[in-house]
Amino acid sequence: MHLSVSKAIDDMVAQLTKESADEIKHKDFCTDEFNTNELQTEKKTRAKSDVTAKIEDLEMSIKQTGEAIDTLNSEIKEMQVQLKRAGEDREKQNKEFQMTVADQRATQKLLTQAMNVLKGFYAKKAAFLQQAPPAGFDSYKKNAAAGGVMGMIQQIINDAKSMEAETIRAEEDSQKAYESFVKDTNGSVEEKAKDIVHKSEIKAKAEADLVQAQADKEAVMLELEQLGNYKAELHGSCDFIVKNFDIRQTARSEEIEALKQAKAILSGANFGAFLQA
Repeated sequence: MHLSVSKAIDDMVAQLTKESADEIKHKDFCTDEFNTNELQTEKKTRAKSDVTAKIEDLEMSIKQTGEAIDTLNSEIKEMQVQLKRAGEDREKQNKEFQMTVADQRATQKLLTQAMNVLKGFYAKKAAFLQQAPPAGFDSYKKNAAAGGVMGMIQQIINDAKSMEAETIRAEEDSQKAYESFVKDTNGSVEEKAKDIVHKSEIKAKAEADLVQAQADKEAVMLELEQLGNYKAELHGSCDFIVKNFDIRQTARSEEIEALKQAKAILSGANFGAFLQA
C-alpha cells in the first residue's frame, strides 16, 4: 500500500481517537460540573433560606425589643409624674396639717386662758362668799351654771388635744406612706432603667447581626446568580455533546473501524501497477 495513503488513514484514525477521548473527557467534565453546580446551588439555596429566616427573626427581635424599651421609658415617665404629684400632694397635706395643729393649739391656748380667768374669778368669788354680808344685805349665792361652763370649756380643750394628737398620727402615717411610695417607685425606676440598658445592648447586637446577615444574604444571592450563570454556560457547552454523545461515539467508532478495514484491504493492493495503468 502506498505510504501516503496508509499515513493518511492512520492520521485520521488518530484524530478520531483523540476526538473521541476528548469528547469523553468533556462529557465527564460536564457531568461533574453539573453535579457540583447542582450541589452548590442546593447548598446556597438552603443558606439563603436560613439567612432569610435569620433576618426575619432579627427584625422581629429588634422591633419587639424597641417596643419594650419604649414601654419601659413610658412607664418610667409615668412613675416620675406620679412621684411629682405625690410630692405635691404631700406638701399640701403637710401644710394643712401644720394649719390644723396650729389652729388646735391656738384654740387650746385661748380656752386655757379663758379657763384660767374663770378659775381666778370663781376663786375670788368663793373667798367673798365666805364673808358674812352686812345687815340688810342678802347673802351672795354661788352661780350653779359656772361649773357647767368651765366643764364645757375643758371638754373643748380635751377635744382639741385629741384632734391635735389624731392629726399628728395621721401626718406621721401619711409621711411614712409617702416615703415608702417614693422608695418603692425609685426602686422600680432603677430596675426599669437597668432593663432598658440590658435591652438596648440586646437590640444593638441584633442590629449588628442584622447588618451582617443582610451582607451574608447579598453574598449568597450573588453566588446563586453566578451558579445560575455558570449553569447556563454549561448548558451551552455541554448540552449538544451530552445529548449526542452516544451517537457521536458510535459514529466515530464505526468510522475508525471502517478506516482500519480500508487500510487492511488496501494494504494488499498493488499501487504501483495501479499508478502505471
